[in-house]
Amino acid sequence: MNEGRRHSTQIARLAQRIVTYRGLRVAALVAAVALSLWNVGRVPHTTVLPAVAGLLPFAIGKYVLCPLRWHAVSTSGRSRRWHLRAYAESEVLGLISPWHAGADLWRVHRLETIGVRRTSAVAEVALDRFIGAVGLVAAVVVCGVSLPWTVLAAALGAAGAVLVAALVVRRRRPGLVSRWPWPSPRVFVLGIVLSIGYQATILGLLVGAIDAVGSSVQALQLVAVFGASQVAGVLPGVHGASPREGALVAGLASIGVSWTAAFGAVALTALLYWVPALLVGGSCLFLRWRGWFTEPQPNSP
Repeated sequence: MNEGRRHSTQIARLAQRIVTYRGLRVAALVAAVALSLWNVGRVPHTTVLPAVAGLLPFAIGKYVLCPLRWHAVSTSGRSRRWHLRAYAESEVLGLISPWHAGADLWRVHRLETIGVRRTSAVAEVALDRFIGAVGLVAAVVVCGVSLPWTVLAAALGAAGAVLVAALVVRRRRPGLVSRWPWPSPRVFVLGIVLSIGYQATILGLLVGAIDAVGSSVQALQLVAVFGASQVAGVLPGVHGASPREGALVAGLASIGVSWTAAFGAVALTALLYWVPALLVGGSCLFLRWRGWFTEPQPNSP
């Protein structure tokens, strides 16, 4: 048992070092942006204005609504501004890592730097992720679209796993309960509402990207395709060339979008993700490296 815990701790420390190693972050960032640019360069026709129109609400959803959801469930005691900045920083790392895992590792790292215990930090980020997944399912249901059984099974399975884990921990390790975030029903509902708003901005970005490559699609069909493509997100892949993007291309083609337009829209969307990530998250990381941000004193353990 002790050997297993020691091994897990070593893996966590190695992952954290990788995420916080500046040279690796820069190399992965350049490679990911280059891949997105190469994909978009293969699209024969693009119009900038529809893409920009879809990008603006997406930037608000990603860099305002999502951090506010995290702040709502957080027990760190930090301000909304702190969560906005830390979340923006994490997104740059998430876009260059499989499963978007770099974002979660960075958020855990940022929580630890202010004195939050690792178990509490991991639980807090996992809870935020879970509420985001519930919001995705709720957004599709609100639009009146029937989810594929695989999506529904994955969502119910994740919910069941989290519930069972919470009950086991509460029963066998009651001392940890006080360290883990347990949101009230009001906070949980608020998180789901913020997640639904964020999903709506993603659909707006997709619609803008599809329009930018000279095609169109019905909104409800797009919701169904987007929901189904999330299942492929459980497989690892680099942003812009992951199974999720591949599933989205195939889904768009299945509802009448040409393969060229589908590929172009998904590639353009992957590239547009970088615009606010570099402007907002990149700026925050740069200012942090330059020592412009003064961290508050760590919480006492």
